[in-house]
Parts: sequence; structure tokens; C-alpha cells
Amino acid sequence: MDVACLQHTKCISPPSHRPISVLSRVSISIRRSTRIAKPFRPRNSYSASSSDTLVAGTRKEDVKSLEVVSKKQDEFGDLKSWMHKNGLPPCKVVLKEKPSHDSKHWPIHYVAASEDLQAGDVVFSVPNSLVVTLERVLGNENIAELLTTNKLSELACLALYLMYEKKQGKKSFWYPYIRELDRQRGRGQLAVESPLLWTETELAYLTGSPTKGEVLERAEGIKREYNELDTVWFMAGSLFQQYPYDIPTEAFPFEIFKQAFVAVQSCVVHLQKVSLARRFALVPLGPPLLAYRSNCKAMLTAVDGTVQLVVDRPYKAGESIVVWCGPQPNSKLLLNYGFVDEDNTYDRIVVEAALNTEDPQYQDKRMVAQRNGKLSVQVFHVSVGKEKEAVTDMLPYLRLGYVSDPSEMQSVISSQGPICPVSPCMERAVLDQLADYFSTRLAGYATTLSEDDSLLADIDLDPKKRVATQLVRLEKKMLSACLRATVDLIKQLPDITVSPCPAPYAPKLR
Repeated sequence: MDVACLQHTKCISPPSHRPISVLSRVSISIRRSTRIAKPFRPRNSYSASSSDTLVAGTRKEDVKSLEVVSKKQDEFGDLKSWMHKNGLPPCKVVLKEKPSHDSKHWPIHYVAASEDLQAGDVVFSVPNSLVVTLERVLGNENIAELLTTNKLSELACLALYLMYEKKQGKKSFWYPYIRELDRQRGRGQLAVESPLLWTETELAYLTGSPTKGEVLERAEGIKREYNELDTVWFMAGSLFQQYPYDIPTEAFPFEIFKQAFVAVQSCVVHLQKVSLARRFALVPLGPPLLAYRSNCKAMLTAVDGTVQLVVDRPYKAGESIVVWCGPQPNSKLLLNYGFVDEDNTYDRIVVEAALNTEDPQYQDKRMVAQRNGKLSVQVFHVSVGKEKEAVTDMLPYLRLGYVSDPSEMQSVISSQGPICPVSPCMERAVLDQLADYFSTRLAGYATTLSEDDSLLADIDLDPKKRVATQLVRLEKKMLSACLRATVDLIKQLPDITVSPCPAPYAPKLR
């Protein structure tokens, strides 16, 4: 679909948003039994590898679309102009653009201050009539909650809604917003898409990082949601009376849905103190037009029928405005939004320890662990800058796993804290296991820290490789700090020549 050839007619009165009708409902049991074999339909009209986010076109169409959009921009007006025509009050921001690293893609838009700002200034208040939520999409809060507890996430429902709205073309009220999402292609200001859309070769940049596995797991989850999309049709049977197209899995190939899902994921806002049907919101002028930053405290908030942004710092006119992305580690920032924050104080890695289930004293150790706030499979978060503290926090749990003598175990059970008898040879065994674990994880990466530094010094480095290298470099720095802290503890042992105790049921680390 050539997005440039579509034009929305002026709408001065409050918009009539096409909610998904819920007049006709079918029970879950009927929905399951009503699934029928679907006739084959050719899908050559779609290309999953192209640039449109919500319904992709071919690469040739994309280039043509770019050229036409540049000529028609004044005729359509930009996103902000459309918002003002439909209820956005005067605000203190403008839309600016920067070129994409790929000349075949549209420039990246971003929200900047239109004047000098001070901390505490309200820079915009987007009325709820210009915000997409499940309550608006589904027209009913109860059905929204029902759908999202029945194998469909809020992101899947929002993505499906926008995909069908895009098929309406210029008839859709949301056309200017959808056109902006297509331009952004799920990219933030760093112009990098989520790894969910990377090729196998590009995912190899993340070799050694647990994030690679998380990407593959999330992709499988999106596939499962795609297979459940027809749930919407069966539970809200009149949905397609206003969308004269096939049911979802016939109307949209999986790759197209995946692109739309990732685009919605990159810009959805989590509103606080609102109903469940409104907590996930798509806010024009919000992300990805707003940049995320970990050390920022400004948030989009629901206030009196609007979504409002109050800045937390002064800005000069023309400066890009940033908002807080929440306490997310860099692995989540890359997966959800396609960027890594070098100054992220919330960054962390995970160490998972598990008591050995073959240990004859497993149940007793499990009870002691629970008594001290730990689980039989315990996740330890290693926060950046606090690696030594994290290692110290792991030691009592690991020592518990090394206890083998039944009388010693009884002493542990009768104690009030996580106290285990610690002999020099047991401590050496625990620390050796930790040191081996951190060394093995570091060896699993394809590059060393010095090689990462050399790559990042290349100004022409591919943006995806750059952001992947930033992530693995920061992970390796935390792992290296953990290894140093462990080696320092070994050096502090009374006799570092002592041999480690045998550990037939040592805890497992991964």
C-alpha cells in the first residue's frame, strides 16, 4: 500500500474512532470448536522484508512511497498539525528530523523543545481522544480484560487494530499517526530496530549474551499470539463488518504482524493509576518520537482526560526531549526499543543458582533457603557498580549447597540465619566454582573487551552491530568485575594453597 497516496479529510468535531464492536460475543468453548480449515489464499501482495511497519510493501514501493511523501508532506501536514486540528491544545514542542543511516528509509522524526523550557513545565497535554487504548479499540473494558487474559497481550490487540485501520487508508481517523509509525519503522532516535527484526547474521552479534536467547524466546511468543489472533474474531463476531477483509491470520502473514507488534512495542506507554484497559497506550508525540533515557524522571502521565508530559530538566529551544524508560536493564532496552544506554544505572546481569535436586538433603536445604528468603532455584541480580556486593550475596546460598555432612546440616537447620560451617576447603570450592562460572561466561562471547573498544571506535560501524557491541561490552564489564571480586576473595583465604573440598552435590550455576 502506498501510504503517500492517502489523505484524511479534515475532522474538526470529536473523532468517531471505529472501536471493535463487541455486540456479538461467542463463548470460549464455541470459539475453540468453531475453528475451521482455512482456504488457501495467495499472499504475494505482501513482503515481510520491507519498510512499512504495519502492512509492508515491496522495496520498490517503499522507495516510490518515500519520494511521493516528500512531495505531498505540505498537503497532508505533519503529525503535530493533525493533532492540533483534532483537539491538541497549544504546546511547547516541535517535530524535527535527522537522516536515517539507510538512505532508503525515511528520516527519523523526534520531539524537540519549541522554546526554552524549565523543569516543571508542561510541554504538552494530549487529549484522550487522540490516544489509542484497548478501552477505545474494543469499546468495552470488560471484553478488553477478557481478551488479554485469554492468550492475547495488549500489544497484540493494539497491533491488530492499527493494521486493520491502515487498510482503511485515508478513511481511517488514525491515518496520520499510522503514517508516522511507518516512517519510524519501530526505530528510536538511534535508528535501530529491535533485534526481533534482525537477521540471523545480525543476531550473531549478540553471541554469548543471554539477550540472544531472550530475542528468540520473545519471537516464539509473538508467533503463539499470531496463532491466537482469530480469538478476536470469535469473541467479537461483528468486528469485520466494518473491516471487509479476511479474519486476521488470513489478512496478514505472520511477518507483517511481527513487524506491527514490534512497532507497537517500541512506542507503547505504560500509564499509571488508570484502569487495566487503559494502561497500555499509544500516544502521538510519545515514544519513539520522544527519546528514552535511564537517568531521566519525566514520565507520560494520565491527568484529567489527557496524557501529559512535564519535563524534569531545562531545555534550550531545539533540544530533543527525553523521558524515563523505567528501571530496565540494557538487555530490555535493546529488545523493546532498539537502543543501549551507556549510563544506565539500572543495568544488570543475571546469575541463576539452583540446589542440586539429587542431593539426599535437598528438601532440608530447600527449607533453609526458603526460611532465608531464597528459592530452590534462585535468581541473583548483579547490578552495575555493585558486583562485589552481588558476589557476597551469593556466597551463603552456595555454601548451603556444599554442606554434605548430616550433622552439619542439622546445625544449619537449627540456626536462625543463613549460617553454614565454612571450612577453608569448602570456601575454596565455592569460590572456585564462581570463578570458573564467570570465566566460562566471558569465554562464550565472540569478542574481547579490547576488540569491542576497537569496533566502537569505528564511526562507520553498522548501527545494529554498534548497539549489539555496546550491550555485550557492558555485560562483559560486569562479569569481569564479578570475576575480580571472586579472585580477591580467594586471595584473602588463610591458606590459598588448600585444595577444594569435594562437592558431590554442588549447586548448579547458569
